[in-house]
Amino acid sequence: MKRRTFLATTLGLCTTLSLARASGAGGRVVVVGGGWGGLATARHLREMAPQLDVVLIDRQPEFWSQPLSNRWLVGLARSEWLKHDYRQAAQRFGYRFVAAEVKGIDRSSREVVTSAGRFAYDWLVLAPGIREDFSAWYGVDRDSAAYTRQHFPSAFPAGRDHLALKAKLEAFRGGELVMTIPPMPYRCPPAPYERAGLIAWWLKTRNIKGRLIVLDPNLPALSFDRIFRDSYRDQITYLPQAAVKSVDPFKRRIVTDFDTIDFADAILMPPQQAADLAWDSGLIGKTADGKPSGWAAADPVTLQAASDERIFLVGDVLDKVSPLFGQYPKTGQLAARLGRIAATQIAARAAGTTAEQLLPDSTCYVINRPEPKEMTRIETVYRFRGDGVIQQTVRQQYDPQAGDADLDWARLQFKELLGSTG
Repeated sequence: MKRRTFLATTLGLCTTLSLARASGAGGRVVVVGGGWGGLATARHLREMAPQLDVVLIDRQPEFWSQPLSNRWLVGLARSEWLKHDYRQAAQRFGYRFVAAEVKGIDRSSREVVTSAGRFAYDWLVLAPGIREDFSAWYGVDRDSAAYTRQHFPSAFPAGRDHLALKAKLEAFRGGELVMTIPPMPYRCPPAPYERAGLIAWWLKTRNIKGRLIVLDPNLPALSFDRIFRDSYRDQITYLPQAAVKSVDPFKRRIVTDFDTIDFADAILMPPQQAADLAWDSGLIGKTADGKPSGWAAADPVTLQAASDERIFLVGDVLDKVSPLFGQYPKTGQLAARLGRIAATQIAARAAGTTAEQLLPDSTCYVINRPEPKEMTRIETVYRFRGDGVIQQTVRQQYDPQAGDADLDWARLQFKELLGSTG
C-alpha cells in the first residue's frame, strides 16, 4: 500500500472511531436504515433539534426508490429518477451518513455495532424494512433460499436486486415466467399487480412468445383481473387464491393447492416479515396465542418500541397499530410520515417537553396499464376515534387518461427527503 493511501485510510478509520465515541452536546440519534422512513427521520431531526448529532447508517452507498421501480424495470423510467446519493443528502441537511453493515444492537450499552465500528446513541431509530421469509417454503433449507435469492430475485427488499431483475427480464426469450405474490401484509410499492401488468405489456410490445403466470394467495384483485383478461389475454395467466405449497428452485417447479407448474424463469416473492435486525434485537411482537407476529411491536402513537423507551420504530418493520385495520400500509410516503413523527417525539424528549400526537398519511400511485395510460391514486388518512383508537379511511381515484402524476409526486418526495431537484 502506498504511504498516501495508507494515511488516507488511517485518517478515515480514526474519523469513524471518533464518531463512534463522541457525542453531540445535546445527545446523539442513530438512524439505522436509509429508506423513506430513515431519510425522513434524519432530515427532520436536523430541523427540529439542531443540537442533536444525527447519524444515518445504511449498508448501501446509494438510495434506490421502490416507487417508480416497476416503471424502470420495463423502460418507462430513467435510473436517475430512482437512484440518489446518500452523502449528498446528508451534506444538504447536515447529518452524517455512514455506509456500513449493522451487525447488531447492544441495548445495555446503547451502541450500534457495525462493520465501521460501534456507534453510541441516546436514541435509536430503526427503519430496517423487511426480510423475505423463505422458511415458509423451505423450512431450514438455507441452500434453496440462497439459490432463490440469487437466481429468482423479487427486488422487494431495497438494494441492487433491481439490477438483477431488470437483467433477467432483458434476457428472457420466452416460455413460462412465474411470478409469486406474497400473502398480505407486504411492502407496496413496488405494487405486485402493477408489476405483473407492466411485464405483460412489455412481453406484448416486444412480441416475446412467453407467458407470465401470476400466483396470488390473496383474494382476487378484480380491477387487475379485468385488465389482464382484456388487454393481455395472450401474455398473462392470473391465478388468485393460489397459495404456494412447495418450491423446487433447482428443478424450477412450484406446487400450489391446485397445480404443479414448471417454469423457464421466475420472480419469486415469498412471505414478508420485519427485517432480521428487529428479530435479533428482541423487538418482535406477539400474536394472541403468544407466537411471534413477524413484525416489530411499538406504541402506535409515539412509535416507541414496546420493550425499550430509547428505541423508535419506523416504516415497514411495524406491527399492528389498530384493532380496526391492523397494520399501516407499507408504502414509501407512509414510512416517511412515520419518520417525521419519530423525529418529533425525539426532539421533544431532548428538549424535555411532550410531543404533539400526530398520525401519518399515505398517497400511492398504481399504473393500471401503460397504453392507454390508466392509473389509480390511493389515499389513506388516519384520525383518532373518541377512545383514542386509530381509524383508517382509504380513497381510490381512477384516472383513465393519466399523465405522469406518479412521477410528479415522486419528485416532490425526493426533494423533501433528499433535497433532490431532478
